[in-house]
Amino acid sequence: MAARSRPATSGGPRRAARATVAPSDLTAAPVVLITGGEDLLAERAVAALTASARTIDPELTVERLDAGQAYEPGRLSQLASPSLFGGGTLIVATGVEAACDAFVADASAHLAAAAMDGVWLALRHAGGNRARPLLEAARAAGAPEAACLPITKDEEKVDFAVGEFARLGRRASPQAVRALVDAVGSDLRELAAACHQLAVDTPDHAADGSPIRIEADVVEQWFGGRVEVTGFRVADAAVAGRPDQALSLLRHALATGADPVPLVAALAAKVRAMAKVSAAGRGRSAELASALSLAPWQVDRARRELSGWSEAGLATAVIALAEADTAVKGGGRDPVYAVERAVLIIANARRT
Repeated sequence: MAARSRPATSGGPRRAARATVAPSDLTAAPVVLITGGEDLLAERAVAALTASARTIDPELTVERLDAGQAYEPGRLSQLASPSLFGGGTLIVATGVEAACDAFVADASAHLAAAAMDGVWLALRHAGGNRARPLLEAARAAGAPEAACLPITKDEEKVDFAVGEFARLGRRASPQAVRALVDAVGSDLRELAAACHQLAVDTPDHAADGSPIRIEADVVEQWFGGRVEVTGFRVADAAVAGRPDQALSLLRHALATGADPVPLVAALAAKVRAMAKVSAAGRGRSAELASALSLAPWQVDRARRELSGWSEAGLATAVIALAEADTAVKGGGRDPVYAVERAVLIIANARRT
């Protein structure tokens, strides 16, 4: 590739509509933004950007620099200068959320100048207000942005796992995905690795050539021993009317150090949401969510969980939780007995 040179045109970068894309869909542009605190998604954005730039220039060189206090003034312009040996350069600037003044000044000058052929700059900003004017200038110039926001909600993790299996050319049952999120869903990178392991190490086709779907029993076989028993899993089993499972999960949680107070709180959050949605009646999830101070997915889940519950059953559960809450906070002599009793009452109340 010929040495890079600036086009004859002068002035600031061309204004264009900003494009927000999925991390894996990020393509080469003179300046791109990779924002948000989820490192796994940011790494995928850099990988997608690199692959895209290499389709334009197979001789691409990838240079990384730290935008923080270790940054040396002028380093960015040095990396962006034409090479005697030709070949394009992708510059990945990390730590822009903690950028020093020298980097902000150099990056702002780079952005304001006319784009150079064969030079691509990626600004990795994990969040916060530092260097915000630089980001806004890039956005105003139409820089594509890959939003790599942390995935923390349970339903979002389920959607992520479904997408991972699809990306790997596999399908998993809803029960399998749910079990996998319960087992390894505390960390997105670990969840992605688990999806990859199941996709690679389990058969994808039967003897007759038909595709095999990953089922919950396979997940249990691979990851069942790693499931963290929490108050929310206890609550799920209790409101589903499964007293034996709920009690087993509760005792395992207590044996591994869980405290009765947050266990009762988890039960109360579950039953409280169900009672709110039951009392609210019909309506769109988004509208009810706003009125009830819940997320739409919480409304949808509560509606599913209300199947088999009567008003009398909910009232029984609410009373049992109020008594348990008092007992575990010093009003009773045996907090463990109090939470066990509440779990059994709730699980059996579903049938009333």
